[in-house]
Amino acid sequence: MAERASAAPKPSRRPWKERALAQLTLARFREFYREPEALFWTFVFPLIMAGGLGLAFRSKPPEVVKVAVVQSHAPNALTIARGLEQETALDVRVVDDTVGARELRTGRIALLVVPRPGNQVEFRYDETRREGASARWIVNDALQRAFGRADPVVVSDSLVTDRGARYIDFLVPGLIGMNLMATGIWGVGFTVVDQRRKKLLKRFVVTPMSRVDYLLSFMLSRLGWLVLEVIVLVGGASLVFGVPTRGSLALLGLTCLLGALTFGGMGLLLAARTKTIEGASGLMNLVMMPMWVFSGVFFASGNFPDAMQPFIQSLPLTAVNDALRANMLEGATAAQLLPEIGVIALWLVGCFALALKLFRWR
Repeated sequence: MAERASAAPKPSRRPWKERALAQLTLARFREFYREPEALFWTFVFPLIMAGGLGLAFRSKPPEVVKVAVVQSHAPNALTIARGLEQETALDVRVVDDTVGARELRTGRIALLVVPRPGNQVEFRYDETRREGASARWIVNDALQRAFGRADPVVVSDSLVTDRGARYIDFLVPGLIGMNLMATGIWGVGFTVVDQRRKKLLKRFVVTPMSRVDYLLSFMLSRLGWLVLEVIVLVGGASLVFGVPTRGSLALLGLTCLLGALTFGGMGLLLAARTKTIEGASGLMNLVMMPMWVFSGVFFASGNFPDAMQPFIQSLPLTAVNDALRANMLEGATAAQLLPEIGVIALWLVGCFALALKLFRWR
């Protein structure tokens, strides 16, 4: 009986480094770190912004309100000035009527106090200026106490200075979310459009590379830079400003990971058919501008009217910022962050699926 022909040996699987996805991912890394501008906007600029805003809104003594008392022939003019000088929140000067009017008009003082006969006082201020309206109530309260008013209720102050309650603590998670969005959408989207503009994508078509490998390489490269990006931003904010991280670091990393992948997928979607840098820039600004304004980067998104809240809460950057703040400042658990994580995951799946379907090589 004839011997059976020996089975042909199975072809050996190629090492990971030789696969298309690995090489494409490595190419994305090289494209990034060879661009000094990309490194600056990703790592240095957020720290500069956090530092500048942190210094601008740092903890400092209450501002002293500048007021002036008109030196008149009313017998109570000097008494009024001395009474106001007892209030530490006021910087009081005595001026004539002409100088007082000029300084009020030029904004050098917030309030002008004009004594009148018969123990009366006239307040001159611009009600559209916040400091003018505040000065009116401070001066009135100081005057009433100086002339013998007895407060029926004893009050005391307890100033809140805990970490997590400051503006810089609110700001840093918003800057992290904004940076994730900018590097994801701009970094990924512009690279794809630039390669299409230079006819490089047409060359990729003839290679043994699938569309999934090409798009997935962008997502994997974002993961690699994400670790360093979050360490720099969170670590720098903690060391310099003492911004707390009260929640799980693993949950913080997961939130940043989902956010980075979502915005990377959004960048791929915006670049799926765009052929020019100008077109890509317009689309990306159109998508990112509402999130910069509404998603609570620099101030709470709850400041907008209730009718807008369903739209605002459905934005991916809003979900990322809310999840980061809840984790870092409140120590929220994974169960408490499920609504935000759900919104982020929906955007991630939807953007990447549409990008995969709509993507064109030309």
